[in-house]
Amino acid sequence: MRLKKGFKQLLAEANVEIQTHTPEEAMKLIGQPDVLFVDLRDPRELDREGRLPNAFACTRGMMEFWIDPDSPYHKAVFAEPKHFVFFCAGGWRSALAAKTAQDMGLENVAHIEGGFGAWKKAGGPVEAPKSKT
Repeated sequence: MRLKKGFKQLLAEANVEIQTHTPEEAMKLIGQPDVLFVDLRDPRELDREGRLPNAFACTRGMMEFWIDPDSPYHKAVFAEPKHFVFFCAGGWRSALAAKTAQDMGLENVAHIEGGFGAWKKAGGPVEAPKSKT
């Protein structure tokens, strides 16, 4: 089967249109009241790898439903005037998520280049994982 667009093309297109923060740039945003870090990883990843302190957990599969105010699953946090900084494990899901959120009309959206892995490698603060499995 030949796809019209593979993930590499989708990522390349997203990265042209979205704002990207390096982990070091993102670290400077910690604690700012108008910034919300949005962790797109699933609960198993959070428990296994740890968390960015005070990040809002939103699995990638629910993001569109939580952003849309017409959805029965809408989360009010996405209606707040914030700078939303999405991240995942390696930066792929968050790049696509930031593009989708931006396409939906969410303003002031970015993602962390390299995701949580790059964040940890750069020395960003991390809450310890709940389990080692």
